[in-house]
Amino acid sequence: MATSVFLLFLPLIFFSSSSSSTVDRLNRASSLSVEHADDVLTSRNGIFSAGFFPVGDNAYCFAVWFSESSSEGKGTIIWMANRDQPVNGRKSELSVLKSGNVIITDAGRFTVWSTDTVSESSVFLKLDENGNLKLQNSEGVLWQSFDSPTDTLLPQQLLTKDMKLVSSRSQGNFSSGFYKLFFNDDNVLCLQYGGPHITVYWPKPWLKSWEAGRSIYNSSRIASLDPWGYFSSSDNFNFTSADYGERVQRILKLDFDGNIRLYSRNYGKEKWTVSWQAMSEPCMIHGTCGPNSICSHVPHLGRKCSCLQGFKIRDRTDWSLGCVPEFNLTCTRNETGFLKLSHVEFFGYDYDFFPNNTIETCENLCLEMCDCKGFQFKFVKHDHPDNIPYCFPKKQLLNGHHSPNFEGDLYLKVPKKTLPFQETGLDCSSTVVKQLNRTYTKHPENASQKFVVRFAIVFGAVELGVIFVVGCFFLRAHQNSNAGMHNYYRLATGFRKFTLSELKKATRGFSEEIGRGAGGVVYKGVLSDHRIAAIKRLNDASDQGEAEVEILLEVALKCVAEDKDARPTMKEVVEMLLRQENDSELV
Repeated sequence: MATSVFLLFLPLIFFSSSSSSTVDRLNRASSLSVEHADDVLTSRNGIFSAGFFPVGDNAYCFAVWFSESSSEGKGTIIWMANRDQPVNGRKSELSVLKSGNVIITDAGRFTVWSTDTVSESSVFLKLDENGNLKLQNSEGVLWQSFDSPTDTLLPQQLLTKDMKLVSSRSQGNFSSGFYKLFFNDDNVLCLQYGGPHITVYWPKPWLKSWEAGRSIYNSSRIASLDPWGYFSSSDNFNFTSADYGERVQRILKLDFDGNIRLYSRNYGKEKWTVSWQAMSEPCMIHGTCGPNSICSHVPHLGRKCSCLQGFKIRDRTDWSLGCVPEFNLTCTRNETGFLKLSHVEFFGYDYDFFPNNTIETCENLCLEMCDCKGFQFKFVKHDHPDNIPYCFPKKQLLNGHHSPNFEGDLYLKVPKKTLPFQETGLDCSSTVVKQLNRTYTKHPENASQKFVVRFAIVFGAVELGVIFVVGCFFLRAHQNSNAGMHNYYRLATGFRKFTLSELKKATRGFSEEIGRGAGGVVYKGVLSDHRIAAIKRLNDASDQGEAEVEILLEVALKCVAEDKDARPTMKEVVEMLLRQENDSELV
């Protein structure tokens, strides 16, 4: 940053490579050695220090930090020169050359970092009271650390279009990590995950700029934090810290977990406290748990990573590597199924999006794509009259998270043999049927109809190889309660039994009547898997009730006929359910 400054020339203090620095500047032809613990620059107010900072075993980086120790027992680093190339603990130096350049050399005299500056006049390196490390000559500033931040922004430090904050790799690894804060080409300040796959996760990527409260029309691309705790950006983004107005130390830091936070600390205190953060839901940060894994957040406990069913962790020491499958998927349709994961989202990496699709058509789309990993099924316009379901077939399963507030589901593509047992139910036409304004009377049992139904049940049981079990249940049905009869039909047909509470939920409290008779009322219902069904509520459990059950079984068998064209429409279903009573009326 080229700015004019007025210098007050003080007596020059020469520092040799073996001398100890206890002031705020380093003159030309002087150096700081990694081997001398006292070779440190200190700002005049004593708040900041600069020197070689230990980052590992016999590994050092030249850094600027708060002189006051933090709760971790050492100074909080705010800037680092050679974060990705630490130097040896012996014979490494930072030197101000006569040419006007500042370099860091390792034990082999190899240059690992430099300011790439040249000056014919005398230069010096100075640590200002605001934490800015500057290289100056008589004409002004040649270089400054504020122009090349690492992961931290200080008050009065500008973030411009040519700058970015880059997170550390981990809590103890200060090398460049996967997350960046910068202005994108649309002039919007954003957070980006730059791992194996690059994605933006803040502001929310599914929102347009104006929906996120951002402006794309100011191309100045500049942001800053003031000493009182107010942050403002040229894209209209701004915030105020929770302790705004207090005279405290502040830093805006892009943490290794991908969240940007404003920290505050009282002078003379050790502990930093968070006074603002960008992401209130940590699992919305991309790359948290790696491929094929789900992030879930528990208040007061933090976030947790877990592998999808059928997957195992790749490296137990690094969740960012994700999970790998324990099965082999084939492109054979009859060997592949889908496992429903409720309230789970995997953002991005879609083949495309398909509006107004059913779950069945989504399954077919994914089955047609051999490399499809599954599909997202969700409604995108909540509380909107045009809210329709969308299908998102997935190329990869990344950025996965679970949230009870997410109104959508993931259907994971897996081998059928790994799926848990699922009972089948009615699958009839969704055609809407108008209410029938007719009355019916009870009629006697139809013996021939009962024979046909029971013959079909027994014949099906023989094909399934369970005639012995069916026979046992047949005897039990005649000897025991009506509950036994239900179990018999269920075993013979494969149809599941619904509880009263399930039926109440499916029919919304038996609210939409589409037909009635003396034996009961027919209601329209929507099952948990979004299928529409006709549900008849019987009036009693007498012999009439047994006849009604037989009719229901007849309808069920027709509804799952192998030939789809032979399956009845919803209108025909209602007519069959009421036919028995109608026949009685005609007699």
